[in-house]
Amino acid sequence: MPQDAYYYFYSQHPALSYFDHPPAIAWLLRIFTTLLGKHVFVLKLTDTIVSLLSLFVFYYLARHFLSLQRATNAVILFFSTLMFTILSLISTPDVPLILFWCLSLLVLYHAIFLQKKYYWIWAGIMMGLAFDSKYTAIFLPAGTALFLMLSNKYRKHLSSPWPWLAALCFIITISPVIIWNVQSNFASFKFQSSQRAGSISLANLNPVSFLGVIAHQSAILIPILFSILIVVVYKYCRKYIFKRLKISAEKLFLLCFFIPVFFGFFAVSFIYWIKLNWMMPAYISGIILVSMYTGRRLIRYQLLFSLVIHLVLAVEVFFYPVNIKSDDTWEGWDKLATEVQNRRSYYPTAFIFAADDYKTSAILNFYLPEFVYSVNVLGAPALQFDYIGTNLNALKGKDALYINSVPRFKNEQQENLYPDSLPAHFTSITQLEPILIKKNGKTILKFLVFLCKNYLPPSK
Repeated sequence: MPQDAYYYFYSQHPALSYFDHPPAIAWLLRIFTTLLGKHVFVLKLTDTIVSLLSLFVFYYLARHFLSLQRATNAVILFFSTLMFTILSLISTPDVPLILFWCLSLLVLYHAIFLQKKYYWIWAGIMMGLAFDSKYTAIFLPAGTALFLMLSNKYRKHLSSPWPWLAALCFIITISPVIIWNVQSNFASFKFQSSQRAGSISLANLNPVSFLGVIAHQSAILIPILFSILIVVVYKYCRKYIFKRLKISAEKLFLLCFFIPVFFGFFAVSFIYWIKLNWMMPAYISGIILVSMYTGRRLIRYQLLFSLVIHLVLAVEVFFYPVNIKSDDTWEGWDKLATEVQNRRSYYPTAFIFAADDYKTSAILNFYLPEFVYSVNVLGAPALQFDYIGTNLNALKGKDALYINSVPRFKNEQQENLYPDSLPAHFTSITQLEPILIKKNGKTILKFLVFLCKNYLPPSK
């Protein structure tokens, strides 16, 4: 998928961090592809191995809160979700995030509940590695601080040097991300904070997006588990907030790493679209909480529902009966690369670029032996493509092949669809025959191809 290719693109341009995410996924893909070669199955193998490690750590974490049988149930619940399937098959920053999130909670348990002081050092390192995976991990030190402040029994840790030593280890571990941001005018921090916050406004109030988040979170957990989770959360709120009953330290610990992420993103969803994977870390402690009350019958229902959904998805993945009208698809990319390579053989001096965010450029960079440029060719922001030292002036005067994805195409004909800024950077634009990717006799992808003459780079 385009995400696999984009984070592989990260890995081929080693850096302390990257524009839209920290570097952990790039480091992992670099290690695996260096050892096993540049193959699609190696990218998937990376995701699967890391996710299985997450499942293994999750089991040991659950055993600290649950009996053997209930911990096994928790593993079954986690394994049965589409969340785990996604983590196992698609390269995203969430893959290492979930592993280091589980490890962070595990070592924090040892540090706090088992009084193993040196585990605070490991806690700082694991939380740092989670942050090196994805910025959502800031909820880990925040959840730790929240728990220590709310817990009468363990608040004393705040007056000891150990949590502060963990904080120091956290800062040291995330130093690559900090250094990269300092060197890059805090571009990544701004992109993930102020720029996103700037688009959050009450004027964007839309209850439909809230319902959309409920729908996709229910899908990735499987509706049975999501429904149980909502019921359990409601009971906790009723007992420990409205009735002001005391809560055990262990349950409070799990809630401090669940509620802020879960309810925080749900609250924002009324005015900002929350992506499917943003809430995944919350479900680590959420599933353990649910497993305290889930019996075998509900486990069977979850497994049956999960089996049906996965069978349906397997049919779609392997036989592709339903065409995905999106660039977020897994079909046809290798054929696209072959067709682009064939077109370029007629224009051997032309460079290739695409302008649909990052997806087509990343895919073609994975499959083709030459570098494929992105929308920064037209002077527009291009995510990580802006931070790899590309010298666009070296392309001045050259011809180019512009590849334009048309995900929701209605016909197979030529169309004059290209960015308004394209004519300003070329002296002439000629449309060539579109690239049509077929499967089972049906056209599933359409790409417009334009020969653009005499490139003029954007002025700085």
